[in-house]
Amino acid sequence: MIVPMKKISLVVMGDKKREALKKLRKAGILHIEITEGTGKRIDELKEQISLLESASFLLSENKTKNVEQKDITALEAVSAAKEITSLAEKKKAYLNEQHLLSSELDRLKGWGEVNPDDIKYLINKGVNISFYETSGAEYSSIPEEVKTISLEKTKNSVKFALIISDAEGEEIAEKLKSYRFELPQLSTAQIKQRLEEISKAVEETDKKIISYAEYNHSLKNTVRACEKEIEFEVYATGMAEESLSEADKNDTTVSYFTGYVEEENLPHLKETAKANSWGLLIEDPTEEDNVPTKLKNNKFVSLIYPLTDFLGTVPGYFEYDISGWFLGFILIFFGIIFGDGVYGLLISAVAAVLIIKSARAKKEIPPAFLLVGLFGFSTIIWGTVTCTWGGLPAEKLPEWLQKISIPFISNVYADKIWYPFWTNGEAGLTTAQNLQIFCFTLALIQLIVAHLKVAKRNRKSIKILGDIGSILQLAGIYYVVLSFVVNSAVFSFGLVIGGIPVGTVALVLVIVGFVMSFIFANYEGSIIKSVLESLKNIVSVLLGVVNVFSDIVSYIRLWAVGLAGAAISATVNELASPLLGNFMFMIIAIVLLVFGHGLNMILNVLSVIVHGIRLNTLEFSSHLDMSWSGHKFKPFNEQFD
Repeated sequence: MIVPMKKISLVVMGDKKREALKKLRKAGILHIEITEGTGKRIDELKEQISLLESASFLLSENKTKNVEQKDITALEAVSAAKEITSLAEKKKAYLNEQHLLSSELDRLKGWGEVNPDDIKYLINKGVNISFYETSGAEYSSIPEEVKTISLEKTKNSVKFALIISDAEGEEIAEKLKSYRFELPQLSTAQIKQRLEEISKAVEETDKKIISYAEYNHSLKNTVRACEKEIEFEVYATGMAEESLSEADKNDTTVSYFTGYVEEENLPHLKETAKANSWGLLIEDPTEEDNVPTKLKNNKFVSLIYPLTDFLGTVPGYFEYDISGWFLGFILIFFGIIFGDGVYGLLISAVAAVLIIKSARAKKEIPPAFLLVGLFGFSTIIWGTVTCTWGGLPAEKLPEWLQKISIPFISNVYADKIWYPFWTNGEAGLTTAQNLQIFCFTLALIQLIVAHLKVAKRNRKSIKILGDIGSILQLAGIYYVVLSFVVNSAVFSFGLVIGGIPVGTVALVLVIVGFVMSFIFANYEGSIIKSVLESLKNIVSVLLGVVNVFSDIVSYIRLWAVGLAGAAISATVNELASPLLGNFMFMIIAIVLLVFGHGLNMILNVLSVIVHGIRLNTLEFSSHLDMSWSGHKFKPFNEQFD
């Protein structure tokens, strides 16, 4: 259920607002609606958070997770963060220098041991010498009169020294200036020595950074503390203020804000306001208000929260809490998409290990682990009823597994034709078509549930007739889908069962349902206005019938995706099976099986997100007129998120 809220407006004296906020934070029951705040302190805290997060990341990057943690104060944490980031900057400078020197050493390769001081000594003694690297042809073109010393000759180049003693030598030097070898700042030996020094310095810097690993937990806690302080400053600086005297703007001021509180906590807020002489206005929220949403369900239904939190889906306050239905249907969808009992066993085993590990550590079992276990169990059930295990052909599975499957949808009877009693053996359904019917039936059930929830909300208005019309349309279009998509011979429009013209009834349901929806769907006190509103949007109304058809057909994706996964699983087995008979190729076969089935499971996870969740958040939700426009109720409190 969505927890009922009350909108409150709270007024305090301007000089008491920080004191009031501290008391409200201690109470931890009020969601404050201020989202903007300014001030130097906020900027300082944001800089501290950036510093602390950078330091924490550096520690995590150095693989220090298993280090025993020690607690330090917030000031000490900030100081440690500054030292860590300073060391990181030093390390960065060392690494940049190391890169430059390594590049220089690569450039000097082939010139042997180079010492620029020796060259400078010769130049100071009057020997004008420079070095070049050019092609053999270019080197051969140098006149013999010009003094050169060949240092190294290869197939592609010549390294040589040019001694300039006359004008001709200067002319050759000018001609070859683009091939000139620039002398390094340091000698080769000095570069190597410096690289060793840098390597040691980097190692020492890393050790110093790692020495702070025991404070990483405190750094993270300080980040959260800074975030809470920012929250406080945002509320303190974002509160509106008014002067009590229009004539004197420096007169006493009052500060005020709006917020939301759970109805059950309203008495506590009233007592707090009375004790502190705060002004308090209590109102019922309206649809124009940006009311936060808090969901409250039993422990089983609450298992869906890790998934909805991951998706970031929150129903609006005036929408519906479909947590229970979401959980129930996503379990079914997950089972159909994964579809293989062996995959279900693997998922359940992973969940069991995580649950047992948490239980042994005497920690509360995270709901996500239990949810994963339910997903695994759902997949096992679907694998059992369809006799799908490890992508193996049904006839190769143990007989007892074949017997406990459900015949109409089991792979054991994949080639069998099922003849409904009304066809007299003239038309039948395949196992694949039975699975399609199952998916469309799921669609009918889920979408009818949506309209029943809407009808329940409209039960005190004749607008409920429009909801009943939508349900009639669903039932009629369901039969149309079976005829058009599954088998027109089995589900013909001329079908009569027990004297009841089923096909005709289906068409009548569509027409009657459309008329009822057309007349009453927009009812707000006047039938005439409701009809005029429908006429105004006649194109959308007509397209609504088509949308119902497409929404039901959309559920066939469950069968299609499950079929694709089963095909991939079978293909992997076919590729690996010839290799299993040869001991030499056994390892390759095992790797292929693990990789192939692992990839298939990953694709199935993506399919659940893309297809399974879509059916809940789009098709189902659209029939509820839900837009998932809500945001979470976050009370202003002292606890870390």
